[in-house]
Amino acid sequence: MLKVGDKAPDFTGVNQNEETVKLADYKGSNLILYFYPKDDTPGCTKESCSLRDFHGELLEKGYKILGVSADTAAKHQKFIDKYNLPFDLIADTEKEIIKAYDCWGLKKFMGKEYEGIIRTTYIISKEGKISHIFKKVKTASHAEQILEEVEN
Repeated sequence: MLKVGDKAPDFTGVNQNEETVKLADYKGSNLILYFYPKDDTPGCTKESCSLRDFHGELLEKGYKILGVSADTAAKHQKFIDKYNLPFDLIADTEKEIIKAYDCWGLKKFMGKEYEGIIRTTYIISKEGKISHIFKKVKTASHAEQILEEVEN
Protein backbone atom coordinates (compact mmCIF):
# COMPACT_ATOMS: atom_id res chain seq x y z
CA MET A 1 0.00 0.00 0.00
CA LEU A 2 1.26 3.44 -0.93
CA LYS A 3 1.39 6.05 1.79
CA VAL A 4 2.10 9.76 2.19
CA GLY A 5 5.83 10.37 1.82
CA ASP A 6 6.41 7.48 -0.60
CA LYS A 7 8.00 8.12 -3.97
CA ALA A 8 5.19 8.08 -6.54
CA PRO A 9 5.39 5.01 -8.79
CA ASP A 10 6.71 5.93 -12.21
CA PHE A 11 4.34 5.38 -15.12
CA THR A 12 3.98 5.74 -18.86
CA GLY A 13 0.59 5.66 -20.57
CA VAL A 14 -1.32 7.12 -23.48
CA ASN A 15 -3.79 9.97 -23.33
CA GLN A 16 -6.98 10.62 -25.26
CA ASN A 17 -4.91 11.59 -28.33
CA GLU A 18 -2.85 8.39 -28.06
CA GLU A 19 0.16 10.50 -27.10
CA THR A 20 2.62 9.17 -24.52
CA VAL A 21 2.25 10.64 -21.03
CA LYS A 22 4.77 9.96 -18.25
CA LEU A 23 5.01 10.95 -14.62
CA ALA A 24 8.30 12.63 -15.55
CA ASP A 25 6.32 15.08 -17.74
CA TYR A 26 4.97 16.60 -14.52
CA LYS A 27 8.30 16.96 -12.70
CA GLY A 28 8.48 20.39 -11.10
CA SER A 29 4.68 20.62 -10.78
CA ASN A 30 2.29 19.39 -8.16
CA LEU A 31 0.11 16.75 -9.78
CA ILE A 32 -3.45 15.76 -8.95
CA LEU A 33 -3.55 12.17 -10.20
CA TYR A 34 -7.10 10.88 -9.96
CA PHE A 35 -8.28 7.35 -10.64
CA TYR A 36 -11.93 6.81 -11.48
CA PRO A 37 -14.00 3.81 -12.61
CA LYS A 38 -15.57 4.80 -15.93
CA ASP A 39 -16.08 7.71 -18.32
CA ASP A 40 -19.52 9.28 -18.55
CA THR A 41 -21.02 7.65 -15.46
CA PRO A 42 -22.71 9.86 -12.85
CA GLY A 43 -20.05 9.87 -10.12
CA CYS A 44 -17.11 10.04 -12.50
CA THR A 45 -18.72 12.87 -14.44
CA LYS A 46 -19.35 14.86 -11.24
CA GLU A 47 -15.76 14.31 -10.09
CA SER A 48 -14.23 15.29 -13.45
CA CYS A 49 -16.49 18.33 -13.80
CA SER A 50 -15.60 19.48 -10.27
CA LEU A 51 -11.93 19.39 -11.24
CA ARG A 52 -12.78 21.15 -14.53
CA ASP A 53 -14.68 23.91 -12.73
CA PHE A 54 -11.73 24.62 -10.42
CA HIS A 55 -9.04 24.01 -13.05
CA GLY A 56 -7.99 27.67 -13.22
CA GLU A 57 -7.71 28.02 -9.45
CA LEU A 58 -5.78 24.75 -9.17
CA LEU A 59 -3.39 25.87 -11.94
CA GLU A 60 -2.83 29.19 -10.14
CA LYS A 61 -1.89 27.25 -7.01
CA GLY A 62 0.63 25.20 -9.00
CA TYR A 63 -1.36 22.01 -9.61
CA LYS A 64 -1.79 20.06 -12.82
CA ILE A 65 -4.49 17.43 -13.24
CA LEU A 66 -4.34 13.99 -14.83
CA GLY A 67 -7.14 11.41 -14.79
CA VAL A 68 -6.76 7.65 -15.17
CA SER A 69 -9.29 4.93 -15.95
CA ALA A 70 -9.35 1.72 -17.93
CA ASP A 71 -11.40 3.29 -20.73
CA THR A 72 -9.92 3.55 -24.23
CA ALA A 73 -8.35 6.70 -25.65
CA ALA A 74 -11.37 7.11 -27.96
CA LYS A 75 -13.81 6.95 -25.01
CA HIS A 76 -11.68 9.47 -23.13
CA GLN A 77 -11.80 11.84 -26.10
CA LYS A 78 -15.62 11.64 -26.23
CA PHE A 79 -15.79 12.26 -22.46
CA ILE A 80 -13.45 15.26 -22.75
CA ASP A 81 -15.40 16.69 -25.68
CA LYS A 82 -18.79 16.18 -24.01
CA TYR A 83 -17.80 17.90 -20.76
CA ASN A 84 -15.08 20.26 -22.04
CA LEU A 85 -12.42 18.83 -19.75
CA PRO A 86 -9.18 20.88 -19.94
CA PHE A 87 -6.79 18.12 -18.81
CA ASP A 88 -5.53 14.79 -20.11
CA LEU A 89 -6.99 11.39 -19.30
CA ILE A 90 -4.83 8.26 -19.46
CA ALA A 91 -6.25 5.15 -21.12
CA ASP A 92 -4.91 2.43 -18.83
CA THR A 93 -6.68 -0.46 -20.55
CA GLU A 94 -4.16 -2.98 -19.18
CA LYS A 95 -4.61 -1.54 -15.66
CA GLU A 96 -0.85 -1.30 -15.08
CA ILE A 97 -0.90 2.22 -13.62
CA ILE A 98 -4.15 1.51 -11.76
CA LYS A 99 -2.55 -1.50 -10.03
CA ALA A 100 0.75 0.31 -9.38
CA TYR A 101 -1.22 2.93 -7.44
CA ASP A 102 -3.25 0.35 -5.47
CA CYS A 103 -6.50 1.39 -7.18
CA TRP A 104 -7.66 -2.08 -8.25
CA GLY A 105 -9.51 -4.28 -5.83
CA LEU A 106 -12.69 -5.71 -4.42
CA LYS A 107 -15.71 -3.43 -4.51
CA LYS A 108 -19.30 -3.78 -3.39
CA PHE A 109 -22.33 -2.39 -5.19
CA MET A 110 -25.93 -3.23 -4.41
CA GLY A 111 -24.89 -6.26 -2.38
CA LYS A 112 -22.62 -7.72 -5.05
CA GLU A 113 -18.86 -7.97 -4.85
CA TYR A 114 -16.64 -7.54 -7.88
CA GLU A 115 -13.18 -6.33 -8.81
CA GLY A 116 -12.84 -2.84 -10.18
CA ILE A 117 -11.16 0.53 -9.97
CA ILE A 118 -11.24 2.02 -6.50
CA ARG A 119 -11.82 5.77 -6.80
CA THR A 120 -8.68 7.37 -5.35
CA THR A 121 -6.78 10.63 -5.80
CA TYR A 122 -3.08 11.15 -5.16
CA ILE A 123 -1.38 14.50 -4.86
CA ILE A 124 2.20 14.15 -6.05
CA SER A 125 4.63 16.89 -5.05
CA LYS A 126 7.08 18.67 -7.33
CA GLU A 127 9.72 16.30 -5.96
CA GLY A 128 7.76 13.22 -7.03
CA LYS A 129 6.56 12.17 -3.57
CA ILE A 130 3.00 11.45 -2.51
CA SER A 131 1.84 14.34 -0.32
CA HIS A 132 -1.87 13.48 0.01
CA ILE A 133 -4.11 10.48 -0.65
CA PHE A 134 -7.90 10.74 -0.97
CA LYS A 135 -9.63 7.38 -0.51
CA LYS A 136 -13.02 8.89 0.36
CA VAL A 137 -13.58 11.11 -2.67
CA LYS A 138 -16.52 13.51 -2.57
CA THR A 139 -17.35 13.34 -6.28
CA ALA A 140 -19.51 16.47 -6.60
CA SER A 141 -17.06 18.65 -4.64
CA HIS A 142 -13.74 16.91 -5.17
CA ALA A 143 -11.82 20.04 -6.17
CA GLU A 144 -12.99 21.83 -3.02
CA GLN A 145 -12.06 18.74 -0.98
CA ILE A 146 -8.54 18.85 -2.44
CA LEU A 147 -8.13 22.59 -1.93
CA GLU A 148 -9.34 22.36 1.66
CA GLU A 149 -6.91 19.53 2.44
CA VAL A 150 -3.80 20.92 0.74
CA GLU A 151 -4.22 24.40 2.19
CA ASN A 152 -4.32 23.10 5.78
